Amino acid sequence: MHRTSKTLPPSRRSLLRALGGSAVLGALAGCGVPAAYVRPGDRAVPDTSATDRRLTWANWPLYIDTDDNDPNRRPTVAAFRKRTGISVDYVEEINDNDEFFGKISPALMNHQQPGRDLIVISDWMCARFVRLGWVQEMDRARQAHVARYLDPLLRSPAFDPGRRFTVPWQSGITGIAYDRRRLGREIHRVQDLWASDLKGRVTLLSGLDEAFALLMQGNGVGITKWTADDFHTVCDQVEREVRRGQIRRFTGNDYTKDLVSGDVLACQAYSGDVIQLQADNPDIRFVVPEEGAELWADSLMIPNRARHKANAERLVDYYYEPEVAAELAAWVNYVCPVPAAQAVLAGSKDKDTAALAGNPLIFPDAAMRRRLAVARDITSTERLEFARRWNKIVGL
Repeated sequence: MHRTSKTLPPSRRSLLRALGGSAVLGALAGCGVPAAYVRPGDRAVPDTSATDRRLTWANWPLYIDTDDNDPNRRPTVAAFRKRTGISVDYVEEINDNDEFFGKISPALMNHQQPGRDLIVISDWMCARFVRLGWVQEMDRARQAHVARYLDPLLRSPAFDPGRRFTVPWQSGITGIAYDRRRLGREIHRVQDLWASDLKGRVTLLSGLDEAFALLMQGNGVGITKWTADDFHTVCDQVEREVRRGQIRRFTGNDYTKDLVSGDVLACQAYSGDVIQLQADNPDIRFVVPEEGAELWADSLMIPNRARHKANAERLVDYYYEPEVAAELAAWVNYVCPVPAAQAVLAGSKDKDTAALAGNPLIFPDAAMRRRLAVARDITSTERLEFARRWNKIVGL
C-alpha cells in the first residue's frame, strides 16, 4: 500500500548555504586543501561483518516504506533482517546536505570511525565526498542486482564514472510545476517562465546546485559538459528577470506553499513533490521542458572506516531487487532507479498501487527519458566563484 500522507517531505536537495554559514564546507571543498584528502590505503578498517551481523544506516526523514499501524516499523528493512540475520539501526538524521557534511566531516578528515556504515546524500554533495576520498569503493561482485538493474541513465555521472563509490537510493527530476487552471494555458519550455502573464508569479530554487542545470538547458546547453561561460550567461539572465520583477522570490522546498495558494503560477520544482500535490489538486502539472530537464539522485555511500562494509553492500544490493524496489517506490513516489520494478507494480492486485506503474514521474516513459540528463557537478575550483555570484543574486 502506498503512502497516503499528504504531508510533503523535507527537501532531499537542500539549498546551498551562504558562504559565511558554511565555513567548514568552504574550507574543505576549496581548492588546494590536501589535509582533507584521504588516500585509498587509509580508507578501510578490518570488516567485522561476518561476526557482527549489523549495520548503521543514516537517511532522510520520510524516505522509506513504513507500516500503516507502526511508523517506526519499516517492512523492507524488517524483511532484510529476517532473510539475512543482519540487523539495521536505521537513523533518520539527515535533514540538510551541508548540515550533515558538517556533522560527519571531523571524523572523516581525521581518519576516525564515522559511526555509520551507510549514508544517503544528494549526488552534488556525494561528489565532494568522492573527491575528498571519504568513501570506500563498493565491491560490485557482491552486488549482482545493482550491476543488472541500475537505470542506464544513472550509471555514470561525471563525478563517479561507473558508480564505483555511489549507488542511487532514489532519483528525481528538476522541472517546472504550474497550475493549469489558474494560468489558463500550458507550459512547454523553460523560456515560458519569462512570459508577461507570469510576471511576479514565478519562483526559482535558491540552491545553486539545484537551480542552474534546468536554466542552462533552457538556453540549449548540454548539461553534461557545461562551461563557466554557460553559468555566467544564466546568472546574467536571472539578474535581468529579477530587475524586471518576473521572479517573485527564490525558494527552498517551500515553493509548494506558493503554488498551492495561487501566489505563484509556475516554478522550478521536484517531481516527487508534485506527485504529492497532485493528490489534492489535479490542476497542478509537472513538465519536463522541450529543452530537457535535470535527472538527479540521492545516493548510498559507505564512508571510510565503516566497520560493516560487507553488510552495507548486501543491503544496497537488496534494494535493487525489483520486488523490493517496487515496494519502496510505491511509498516514496520518487523516480525509481530500478526500471524493472515497473512491471512488478503493474502486476499488483491493489488498483492504486498498480496505477503507479504508469506514472511517468516514477517511471519516465521513453519520450521523457530522451529529454533527461545528469548534470556535470560544480567542481571545487569553480564553487567559490560561482557560489559568490549566485548567492548575491538570490540574497543569501
